[in-house]
Amino acid sequence: MSEHESSDTGGTPRGPAAHEQPQPQHGAEVSTGTGSGSGSETGTSTSTGAAADAGAAKAVEAPGVPDAAIPELVIISGMSGAGRSTAAKCLEDLGWFVVDNLPPALIPTMVELGARSQGNVARIAVVVDVRGRRFFDNLRQSLADLEAKNVTRRIVFLESSDEALVRRFESVRRPHPLQGDGRIVDGIAAERELLRELRGDADLVIDTSSLNVHELRAKMDAQFAGEEEPELRATVMSFGFKYGLPVDADLVVDMRFLPNPHWVPELRPFTGLNEEVSNYVFSQPSAKEFLDRYTELLQLIAAGYRREGKRYVTIAVGCTGGKHRSVATSEKLAARLAAQGVETVVVHRDMGRE
Repeated sequence: MSEHESSDTGGTPRGPAAHEQPQPQHGAEVSTGTGSGSGSETGTSTSTGAAADAGAAKAVEAPGVPDAAIPELVIISGMSGAGRSTAAKCLEDLGWFVVDNLPPALIPTMVELGARSQGNVARIAVVVDVRGRRFFDNLRQSLADLEAKNVTRRIVFLESSDEALVRRFESVRRPHPLQGDGRIVDGIAAERELLRELRGDADLVIDTSSLNVHELRAKMDAQFAGEEEPELRATVMSFGFKYGLPVDADLVVDMRFLPNPHWVPELRPFTGLNEEVSNYVFSQPSAKEFLDRYTELLQLIAAGYRREGKRYVTIAVGCTGGKHRSVATSEKLAARLAAQGVETVVVHRDMGRE
């Protein structure tokens, strides 16, 4: 049982060292641990309910606090069982102040407290999920309040297939938070509908259907471990169409218009990481021309993403089996993007499945 398959159905606040913590108001509880340190953990107090309504209209107002002191904010959400807790623990290990299951109405208050910490809390991550469903409607207002105060915020959404989620809930023998008297799939469907709009607003969508804990942590590290925030980060993912489209793809490229090395006996056992396969793919007259023109198109798209404040893009490059053409093209495309100053991660989703 992987960690991100099971840990989302419980909740624990987490944060940096105690002397660096802002003290939350209205009854929200946070722990004093750092990273995966020891110590007892406590779920968010249910006493936040009445106070949350009183704080819902509060924006981030910290008189006398310079804008530079306002902490950076990441909101982690997504499907129950998709890995929210693992993503939160990863940010905690990177030095973020993490609060699990904070009512959305209290997010502006949390940011305000961080702004008053004299720089001790520069980065805050908040996990928002359907366990606090009676507070969930306040999230839209809280995001509007933060935007009005020019708070830098990003939304990370953890996605997974229905099949993977059902398997994870069955493995831990726990009900889905929204299934009620129905089945697990009923709870999943209700949650997808509830989170649909938030998913559309997400800056980063990560599909964990085929990821283990370590792979999810590697994705989070790749996005958040840098000392300085780059203008744009890209994930270039090769995949096989016969295994399905990646659900977290922003852009999809189909390389099946090129001859398939699978039908070349001496190349069939190898992958697109092999130099001979890559040379074969890009010896085709249209391959290099496609790469040149698509790179130019990505420059135009990247400029638009930056203007709109989008910092992450996942480019899915597909061929039939995800072994030869898509892998070779992904490597070349990633190298082009890196040369243009775009921080790039390469993932070969289906390589090795054949």
